[in-house]
Amino acid sequence: MISDFSLIEKTLAGDQSAFEPLVNRHKAMAYNVALRIVGIEADAEEVAMDAFVKAYNNLKKFNQESKFTTWFYRIVTNQALSFKRKKRIDTVDIEKANAQVNHANGSLHQKENKLLVAKAIHSLSEKDGTLLTLFYLKELSLDEISEMVELTANNVKVGVHRARKRLAEAMKAQLGSEVYELVRD
Repeated sequence: MISDFSLIEKTLAGDQSAFEPLVNRHKAMAYNVALRIVGIEADAEEVAMDAFVKAYNNLKKFNQESKFTTWFYRIVTNQALSFKRKKRIDTVDIEKANAQVNHANGSLHQKENKLLVAKAIHSLSEKDGTLLTLFYLKELSLDEISEMVELTANNVKVGVHRARKRLAEAMKAQLGSEVYELVRD
């Protein structure tokens, strides 16, 4: 397999087709990160595509001393946060809601729990939501997150801790004493 660095060098040398394997290699990650931040599948696809365009246009700025994935995560995260800021209107994906309502087995309870957690995360600040998503859902290290959000690893650790406390408070406000049942599941 050709390395990311080799593909970047070929692209910078004028071989535009060399960027396609980079897209194929990283499109799932881009979509998943965007989806966690924007919350709507169609919007996540748009954000991921915009992030690839931005990465392509800024390849000359890529510092090859760091990983391409770290640099690209930062682009996707910033694109998603920017998109979310521009689109402040709360919308509901009707298909997603119907699928959850019509689902008739034990996983419905689990999906409801995930939806409640997602709702609580979306009620937090963008910074808190991003830190929790990257640390717990994407399972990135503190160092990887610190490179993406341009904070020290210690600041990320403190930020995740504080965000987790705010998430617990938001869930308790939404669910009252039911939050303890959710945590036990």
